[in-house]
Amino acid sequence: MFERIVVPLDGSELGELAVPYARQIGNAFGSQVDLVTVCEPAQKEYRHMAQGYVERVSAQEVIERIKVSRAGKPAVAGITPVVLSGDPTTEITDYAERTDAGLIILVSHGRSGVKAWSLGGTAYKIIQRTHKPVLLLRATIAAPETVPEAVFGKILVTLDGSEKAEAVLPYVRELAGKFAPEVTVLTTVAPGYHVHTIGGLDYIKVPELVLEGMKADSNRYLEQACNKLQGVGGSFTCEVRMGEPAEQILRAAEEKAVDLVAMTTHGHSGIERWFLGSVTQKVLQNGKTHLLLVKP
Repeated sequence: MFERIVVPLDGSELGELAVPYARQIGNAFGSQVDLVTVCEPAQKEYRHMAQGYVERVSAQEVIERIKVSRAGKPAVAGITPVVLSGDPTTEITDYAERTDAGLIILVSHGRSGVKAWSLGGTAYKIIQRTHKPVLLLRATIAAPETVPEAVFGKILVTLDGSEKAEAVLPYVRELAGKFAPEVTVLTTVAPGYHVHTIGGLDYIKVPELVLEGMKADSNRYLEQACNKLQGVGGSFTCEVRMGEPAEQILRAAEEKAVDLVAMTTHGHSGIERWFLGSVTQKVLQNGKTHLLLVKP
């Protein structure tokens, strides 16, 4: 599932935050790690600088790999420096498809270095376009040298009752098998919904009796979802929260101090629809936690 990891780099130190995460995930799964940078057409005269940059980062990772191997621990299968030419979003997404990457690791923002593109805007465009799972790192959480040993000690998995949302579960299961985290599987129940009326937009509360039935159904659903994650390591708990989905996801992530929120980019839950531009976009824009985004 994580046989090949693609790490886009834009020449910035913040962009390089992705590298130690790729190293730890790669070591755990024996992954091939491709460090990819892109030269836009207008900057083609700087291609040699881009090549030197990505080769330098790769050489450092080879040294880290040797250290891991000497310690008797499994290491990444290989590290490859890659320089592409063209539009960063197009080139990176096409490269990930062409090489059948299992994961793209992005940083929430960066700054232009030897190339005239910022990973900030590019990261969002890649998330919108790619069909590959994306690990989005919040650049403000930690400097690269302070990445913790337990990469994913606590994971919050968000579900909405749909099969599409459950597409994230196999990935969480793989991570749980290697990192044995504390996993919370969360869903939400909306206590009301908005309807358009002649007078405008009205909020209709769900009757208490109906609400209790919805909560009971949600608990049963989460128990079935947790059963799909059992037996691989770590601990699993289920939680149903009342309220607007994105707000409750963000609140739970902060209260539980999770390392990662795992969710799909699309899904549905009856009245509420989860898709990039709604719940996912709100978590993407307002969250402070690393995100694993899976497109079903």
